[in-house]
Amino acid sequence: MAGGGNWKARMRKELVIFLMSGRRTPELVEAAVAGGADLIELGFPFSDPLADGPVIRRAAERALAEGMRTKACLECLAEIRGRVQVPLVPFVYSALLEAYGHQRFVADARSAGAGAILVPDLPVDSHPELKRIQLVAPTSTDERIRLAAETTDGWLYLVTLVGTTGARAELSSALAGLAERARHLAPPDLPLYAGFGISTPEHARAAAEVADGVIVGSRAIEVAEDGPERLRRYVSSLREAIDAAR
Repeated sequence: MAGGGNWKARMRKELVIFLMSGRRTPELVEAAVAGGADLIELGFPFSDPLADGPVIRRAAERALAEGMRTKACLECLAEIRGRVQVPLVPFVYSALLEAYGHQRFVADARSAGAGAILVPDLPVDSHPELKRIQLVAPTSTDERIRLAAETTDGWLYLVTLVGTTGARAELSSALAGLAERARHLAPPDLPLYAGFGISTPEHARAAAEVADGVIVGSRAIEVAEDGPERLRRYVSSLREAIDAAR
């Protein structure tokens, strides 16, 4: 379905913060929400995370060393759900789903408080019975974008660049073109959230000019290493920048 609608007239732009599951994560999530995060992506660590850059890879390694396997991550999710009211989205690789069982995972994740799931390495036309947030990239064909938009769960994830996650010096120039294509191909009321390579308030504001939501991961994880209060201040700076976007 083609669309676009009056997307600039929507309510405030959403700020999504990605954090890796771990013993300290519930406290960090509270800090992120206090700073203005509207949604939390919760990483489930995996030994071979193809979409992730070095920062998230190291965070996954630390989490695995802590014993954060799927069951422990679901327990972490449930604890977070008891502390905050914002939507929670597990970010989980398909191999973990295969090992745990697709429908079993969805049921257990929703029981623990998840509102949706995100599987970055599962193609849009694979396992259509598995309702999830879909991702599209600058290299995606119009057909893929249209299919992803029609089947996604709640919002469409715009991957701003070709490559892995991680902070960049500049916001990807491919985002504006991808957002324009997605606006044309998606239903008019479907929110578009931009992620990958967004790390500074300036990046966040620029992304919010063309998208309905902004996702920050690697830099949030780096900042979180300095503690909850440092993370809260960082998230607050992103929130202020996004709110200033036109």
